[in-house]
Amino acid sequence: MNAAIRQDAHGTSLWHAVSRSHGERPPLHGEIDTDLAIVGGGFSGLSTALHAAGKGLSVAVLEAEIIAWGATGRNAGFVVPNFAKLDPDSILAYLGPKRGERLIDFAASSADLVFGLIRQHRIDCDAVQNGWIQPAHSPAALEKVKSRAGQWARRGRPAVTLDRREVEALTGARGYVGGWMDRSGGVLNPVAYARGLADAAGSAGARIFERTRVTSVDRRADGWALKTPTGTVRAARVLIATNAYGGSLNPLLERTYFPLKVFQIATRPLPRDIRMRLLPGGQGVGDTRRNLFTFRFDADNRLISGGMHILGPGADTRVPQTIWRRLSAHLDLPDLPPLAYGWSGMAAVEPDFLPHLLDLGPGLIAGRACNGRGIAMTTAMGKILADWGAGTDARDLPLPFAPPARIPFHALLRHAPNMLLGWSMLRDRMDEKA
Repeated sequence: MNAAIRQDAHGTSLWHAVSRSHGERPPLHGEIDTDLAIVGGGFSGLSTALHAAGKGLSVAVLEAEIIAWGATGRNAGFVVPNFAKLDPDSILAYLGPKRGERLIDFAASSADLVFGLIRQHRIDCDAVQNGWIQPAHSPAALEKVKSRAGQWARRGRPAVTLDRREVEALTGARGYVGGWMDRSGGVLNPVAYARGLADAAGSAGARIFERTRVTSVDRRADGWALKTPTGTVRAARVLIATNAYGGSLNPLLERTYFPLKVFQIATRPLPRDIRMRLLPGGQGVGDTRRNLFTFRFDADNRLISGGMHILGPGADTRVPQTIWRRLSAHLDLPDLPPLAYGWSGMAAVEPDFLPHLLDLGPGLIAGRACNGRGIAMTTAMGKILADWGAGTDARDLPLPFAPPARIPFHALLRHAPNMLLGWSMLRDRMDEKA
């Protein structure tokens, strides 16, 4: 039934397949000088470029492949303005009131920033800002999400709790005991959004080079020199915005996060009667299970879902089928259309599940803000990193800033999210029976 998955050696995503044709930008040739050099053409790099160019800085973006080639073009397109694991109260306890409040405010406005940029620059990316829903799979999870919604609502955010009937009416999914929704969240086509950011950054004056892999970043008396196979960029400040796709550019960075391979699938378009029953308002859903269950529709009524995998051979073909079966079961769709697309991407997960700025030297910084919240958080991170590019001290920005800290026993622990997935699935089932 599901033999029609379209997948090349790189796992071509739905978004790359359906987005408007991409006129590639030429690679760098020769030498250039710039105020700010950015390594990586994903959300964080492009948002930084757009906002920095808007401040009058000269900016160069160096992308090893094409715009949105990495995790930016391989996610599900959720715009979620909150943290994956921590809520406002726990962030205040963890970081203290001053730093905690600034980080909370940073996250709270992140989705509004994304959709505001889309409107401002007229980015055609099938954006829908009707909310992000988190249903609770158990009574214990419901108590947590009620607390979460209350904490955000007390800060003036459009967060509402949902009872069992409201969750079923909004999502079409049965079996949840309640949940909550942040009305400022939403969904979009991430590749089209990234390309729109690139176009806007280019119009503002940023220079963007594709097929331009940075091979070294070397200190100079007046800044940094970035070497590529066909050129050199000299810059006063440098941002490493590669997230989990940095390769060997800075080996230390690779040992400061957990790389998590996440799979996504998209079915063929659903019939109209089924489509009108599921998510009639067009929201995105990510529930409270440890083995997270997500779903949404694209503009052509393809049903999209994702998941992780237990370590083992054949994951690239095995996992998409597993996600498809899970989707069919959880949404009670025995006649779910076959898979049309299956792809995967790498996410960078921080040990504390918070965004971070890493101090790599004078005028050299790395930014990571995904942890499953990439679109909203990295766009917002780009806005504040533009301030850093213009001279603001990184210690005055709202994100935690420190030298990179290597995770002990990283060679073994880097596989922990996948190794523990089986145990997480068992705990989810135990929760539901409690």
